[in-house]
Amino acid sequence: MELNELITSINDAVWGYVLIFALVGCGVWFTFKTRFVQFRMVGEMLRLLTDSAVNTVETQVKEKQTQKHISSFQAFAVSVATRVGTGNLAGVASAIAIGGPGAVFWMWVIALIGSATAFVESTLAQLFKQKHKDSFIGGPAYYIQRGLHQRWMAVTFAVLITCQFGLSNNSIQANTICGAMQEAFGWSPVWVGPVLAALGLFIVFGGIQRIAHVSAVLVPVMAIGYVVLAIFIIVMNIEHIPHVFKVIVLDAFGVEKVIGGGIGATIMNGVKRGLFSNEAGEGSAPNVAATATTSHPVKQGLIQALGVFTDTLLVCSCTAFIILISGLYNVPELNGIALTQSALQSEVGTAGPIFIAIAIFLFAFSSIIGNYYYGEANIRFITPNPTVMTVYRICSAGVMVIFGAIASFELVWNIVDFFMAFLTACNLTAIVLLGRYAFRLLDDYRKQKRQGIKEPVFYRNQLPELASELEGWEYAPSQSSITKTIEQ
Repeated sequence: MELNELITSINDAVWGYVLIFALVGCGVWFTFKTRFVQFRMVGEMLRLLTDSAVNTVETQVKEKQTQKHISSFQAFAVSVATRVGTGNLAGVASAIAIGGPGAVFWMWVIALIGSATAFVESTLAQLFKQKHKDSFIGGPAYYIQRGLHQRWMAVTFAVLITCQFGLSNNSIQANTICGAMQEAFGWSPVWVGPVLAALGLFIVFGGIQRIAHVSAVLVPVMAIGYVVLAIFIIVMNIEHIPHVFKVIVLDAFGVEKVIGGGIGATIMNGVKRGLFSNEAGEGSAPNVAATATTSHPVKQGLIQALGVFTDTLLVCSCTAFIILISGLYNVPELNGIALTQSALQSEVGTAGPIFIAIAIFLFAFSSIIGNYYYGEANIRFITPNPTVMTVYRICSAGVMVIFGAIASFELVWNIVDFFMAFLTACNLTAIVLLGRYAFRLLDDYRKQKRQGIKEPVFYRNQLPELASELEGWEYAPSQSSITKTIEQ
């Protein structure tokens, strides 16, 4: 049996309904326990994001700034940089080509309920973050060790996420960039891959500050440009939109698919590609969420929940509508980025593939540098050895980028699915066990807001049973200023 076939067999077993039900089940559980936080607090999410963006600009122009901090907006930008990538263009196309238009519906479902999961995991990452040089560091490995006191499980997660994001995920980004460049310009992956690797290595050796600043510039440009084009196409084909929604819904619950067993493939591909795109529950975004400097853990949890909406409900939907409007999703030869490029070409002409090639470069390259950081944070968790970090940097932004450039489309996606399944299972287990702290923090945040406090504040004294583990948070300056201990 070939390697690709072996990995496919394992993926089919692991990505069965057990893991799908775990994702959906956890999302529904967190939605109810947070009292539908992803819907009730959308206004607060937008306020926090815009306030953070303004404060970031104001902080950067201060000449006397002596410490480097990652703002909530920059942390949001880095996490969106990894979410908004090939999953939005090639991943959506792959889900539709394999699972049919109904896969889009299940992508929406996993985003709507998964945003509550994203809130919980990012709030926990903020709670258990640690001080590291001139910024903070944290993520699932840290809250597993600090909250559950299970070092073996924390190290397991750190290894899995390094393999998933720092290594295999970067091969996906490079594979898609090279495919798009070859389709649009005829450029060979043999030399496009090394150029990508050289650019990636230059940025990743600059650290999280450089990654944050680059992402803060690239993400708005690439996302806004792509969404504007998609909206233009949708408006020009507005009469087809009701039919598009009808096709999505009917295909998601079609009688023919239920009888023929095809609905399983539709759900599985929708969930897998939805998770690959928005990463809710996978344990990736919390690594960046933990780096933000904020006054209360819930703030970053809310901002990261907004990131799931931004990714799937906005950007992924744009790609899906373009493909379904074109009607090319039934062409067997088209899959991945080639399907997206062909669909766009049918709407805007020969400039379509060129635009997608440029867009996918911006989307995927920003993902490469963001993915690298996820691995870096977890390598540092396992060992402080600088030699190990140097080797990782070369492998992540160099070797795996070149591998992805020359490997087959099926192989790189199968490898990613393999690590993504085990990574998600490990993180979901942890946040289910630790979720009660996120619920208590949310109650405290809402209570302070009801009291008229615009910017709620958290001190480690408020969770006395965890106080010794919360190194990223200060004790209240005096006993009299300690707010009432968060109720059990």
